[in-house]
Amino acid sequence: MARLVLLSEGFNGRTYELKVEKTTVGRVSDNAFEIPEASVSSHHAEIILRGNDVVIRDLGSTNGTFINGEKITEAVLKPGQALRLGTIDLRLETGDGFVDAAPAGAGAAPAAARKPKQNLDQTVIIPQGVKLDELGNAGGPPNLGNTTGFEKKTNRGGKIFAIAVIIAIVCLLGALAWVLFK
Repeated sequence: MARLVLLSEGFNGRTYELKVEKTTVGRVSDNAFEIPEASVSSHHAEIILRGNDVVIRDLGSTNGTFINGEKITEAVLKPGQALRLGTIDLRLETGDGFVDAAPAGAGAAPAAARKPKQNLDQTVIIPQGVKLDELGNAGGPPNLGNTTGFEKKTNRGGKIFAIAVIIAIVCLLGALAWVLFK
């Protein structure tokens, strides 16, 4: 039996058995396979079982559907290949204890080319986020000029407030003196 294993942090180890001919995947609860994550569209993709093939069809998702890093609209997903929906990483596994060793696009592997699935001692977490070289500042630290960011701040607002209070007091005293000595 084919199943999808989620690999992304926060979803580690969660699986979904592919039992029916067509499975919808998305962020909202009316999908057969719900993945409540912001990068996954509300109705992101369909998974279609065609004989021994598992076909992935993107449903016009915002952040795309990828197999082994290549953006697809519809493609066959082979056992062991990486599927990404938005920023969520998944892997297709089969229930026969083997991972297909054929290269992508080579079709099904003959029995001699199949190798036993390796059991990992621990779950591998695939890091997410922005790499330094993807930033607009060539990956370097921000240019702060001659400042370190820890300089003492001026208290100009406090000085202006004190002057305004003094002027108001002088005006009140002047008005009081004018009323009293008139």
